Amino acid sequence: MSAQRKDDHVRLAIEQQHTHRGVNQFDEVSFVHHALAGIDRPQVSLATSFAGVTWPVPIYINAMTGGSEKTGVINRDLATAAAETGVPIASGSMNAYFKDPSCAHTFQVLREHNPDGFVIANVNATASVENVWRALELLRANALQIHINTAQETAMPEGDRSFGSWAPQIEKIAAAVDVPVIVKEVGNGLSRQTVAQLKDLGVAAADVSGRGGTDFARIENGRRELGEYAFLNGWGQSAAACLLDAQGTGLPLLASGGVRHPLDVARALALGARAVGSSGGFLRTLLDGGVPALVAQLQTWLDQLAALQTMLGAATPADLTGCDVLIEGSLREFCTDRGIDTRALAQRSTATTTGSTR
Repeated sequence: MSAQRKDDHVRLAIEQQHTHRGVNQFDEVSFVHHALAGIDRPQVSLATSFAGVTWPVPIYINAMTGGSEKTGVINRDLATAAAETGVPIASGSMNAYFKDPSCAHTFQVLREHNPDGFVIANVNATASVENVWRALELLRANALQIHINTAQETAMPEGDRSFGSWAPQIEKIAAAVDVPVIVKEVGNGLSRQTVAQLKDLGVAAADVSGRGGTDFARIENGRRELGEYAFLNGWGQSAAACLLDAQGTGLPLLASGGVRHPLDVARALALGARAVGSSGGFLRTLLDGGVPALVAQLQTWLDQLAALQTMLGAATPADLTGCDVLIEGSLREFCTDRGIDTRALAQRSTATTTGSTR
């Protein structure tokens, strides 16, 4: 049953990719264009750091799949593309491996085909410390990702209905392992309060993983004969909203959810993300065109991100947080309701350049 569910997830996720409207709240974030802000391309670095980790690039392949023969092939191909481009990669949930060790190879290929890369093991918030160590050892993982997904579990026919133990277990896991622990949502976003709570629980970083990309509540509802949880479709906040909401919490942030192209990567970095992940779009490219197409896409994204940094005068991804950005539409309304000063975001460059614009 678990293997079939994993295959269903991939099928339904790809259906969403082919029917997605292609519009989300990243479109309500724009850069103020300063025509003399640009720098020389050789000055630009794509390297980023957070929680004691340094990555050569600020883009990563986020958690997707594993647990069946078909998804094992997908993981193998994702790992091959990651190895060719130097892009970090996260596994899908390894709960299937905990239940059935015979599917270990469908996850292990992430390390076998990417021996020197940065690999992140993914578990749920109910995983025992023993199982977490099994996951880390299987992948020789450089970091741990704990996913939290109450909306998905609620829509899932066989889903969890007991969420009260999640926070204490996250704290227990974070204290027990010797790699950075990243907590991520699965597409419904992390609020300011949640990010602050995660910091108190001892995690190293949070992936806000907002609304706008793959909708797992919708996927689980699609597995129901009557589709009676359709009202959860689109639940939560966007990645852009979450990044704005979580400013000042003191926890390093990663961003995913609705990232469609390098401009969205630059927008997320400008809103405070240390790195930006994508899943559904990369999966669609892989299934449509194979490993060469995904490698080409990743290389293009990195090249175009460097071009954007050059134009914006940002020598590093972190420097994008000094660029002026405008917040419009429903995202601006969200900021107003949450007490976020959008005017300050539009005038950041003047606060750092002693009276001159960028």
